Amino acid sequence: MALPGFGRPPAYYFIWILPRNSFNRLCGLVADAKLPRFLLRLLIRLFSWKYGVNLNEASKHVSEYRNFNEFFTRKLLPNARSLDLDKDSVISPVDGLLGESGIIDNGVLIQAKGLDYRLSELLKDSEKSKLYDGGIFITIYLAPFNYHRIHSMVTGAIKQFCYIPGDLWTVSPLGVHHVPKLFARNERLITYFESFNGECALVKIGATVVGRIRVVYDNLTSNRPGAIFQNSLLEPPFRVERGDEIGLFELGSTVICLFPPGQIDLKECERGNEVRLGQAIGKFSKIRKK
Repeated sequence: MALPGFGRPPAYYFIWILPRNSFNRLCGLVADAKLPRFLLRLLIRLFSWKYGVNLNEASKHVSEYRNFNEFFTRKLLPNARSLDLDKDSVISPVDGLLGESGIIDNGVLIQAKGLDYRLSELLKDSEKSKLYDGGIFITIYLAPFNYHRIHSMVTGAIKQFCYIPGDLWTVSPLGVHHVPKLFARNERLITYFESFNGECALVKIGATVVGRIRVVYDNLTSNRPGAIFQNSLLEPPFRVERGDEIGLFELGSTVICLFPPGQIDLKECERGNEVRLGQAIGKFSKIRKK
């Protein structure tokens, strides 16, 4: 329901007037706070009940977490997720819901019906934009109940990453359907992988109530006061196998997977379907294989 004369839901205008970056830093501090054990256990169980979190696959018991953030970024039991057996498959880097996907057409990606955004605005790099134009993009949204660690889609090496400060609009359906160029406006941290089949990229999007984004290959942490654009090369490159952990969201968000033209064949998938870490989302094209 929209406010009369405004055209958007009331929640949009509430988030619009909110000091979003400062609010999210506050959320991060609250999530890190050490609460009395009984209160923390109650909070975790209430959250898990409301959002449908599967506590049985977590590596720790509810009583072992020291704060809410530690629970939210929980690790899974060994073998809770399995990797697609086809070594040529590109796997989902996260658990989540499939958003828009398809071909990057003349530098344009689809955000939602009637809304799009430009690759050049997302990456802030003209050479990278040329590389990925005409390729494949896959958007995956992480809901509150999802596992929030991020893993490698491919086997190879991380040679470069880029941090782009920005806004922190919600990436829920409210934001996706009402905030123009949402993913190119929000803070983001881009990881570039060099695989046997060439380069591909994983864009991690910041959002409302995302305290921080962290990665394992650098000590950079997102959403800091005075943050500046950072484009870094890793020397030596950080080696990864398919499924290795590369980072995490401290509270939820979205990832966008990017592949150059001809690199992969996109697996047929329907928007809104659930996808799990390790599930095939595409397959390297035999034409590109060396």
